[in-house]
Amino acid sequence: CCISPPAPLCLLALLLPPLRPAAPLSPAEPISQAYSLALYMQKNTSTLLQTYLQHQGSPFSDPGFSAPELQLSSLPPATVSFKVWHALDDGERLSRAQEAFLALTQHLQLVGDDQSDLNPDSPILLAQLSAARLRAQGLLGNMAAIMAALGLPIPKEEDTLGLVPFGASAFERKCRGYVVTREYGHWTDRVVRDLALLKAKYPA
Repeated sequence: CCISPPAPLCLLALLLPPLRPAAPLSPAEPISQAYSLALYMQKNTSTLLQTYLQHQGSPFSDPGFSAPELQLSSLPPATVSFKVWHALDDGERLSRAQEAFLALTQHLQLVGDDQSDLNPDSPILLAQLSAARLRAQGLLGNMAAIMAALGLPIPKEEDTLGLVPFGASAFERKCRGYVVTREYGHWTDRVVRDLALLKAKYPA
């Protein structure tokens, strides 16, 4: 007897139910994760700054030390007027925070290297700098996931440090580290506010 050939695959395909398009990724989960991490970071920023200052000697370790006039051209300042900040849309807020923390991860690596040279016997300080850098990298991943879920372009990673003067004096390196640890705290405060707005806008 004859065996009938199997039905053509095209006929079988017609009998299968149509594939449903994948549901769009909700931004609520990455927003919640980023917000929780930013809050945790915020609890540790003042400790990092104080630990850093205590290990640099005078004038950094003097009570009440503050030098807001010190800035780094390679690191965007976190300070912005409330009017300007409030007028930013979601994409602008996330993009600016993403660019800032990309820069901060690179600067924290540099400061860690500086302090390994200047304070090699200060494991607590070195561990705190390393932890801050890793948390900043984690926050970057969370923000990238938020931007992807919202259909926003993710800024490309760039070399924000540029040419580093390896002949910088110890005092110059201490000043640089002060600005980085200070701005790390300021940017963390700002991103907490950014993410709080997003969390209210996209509830879980």
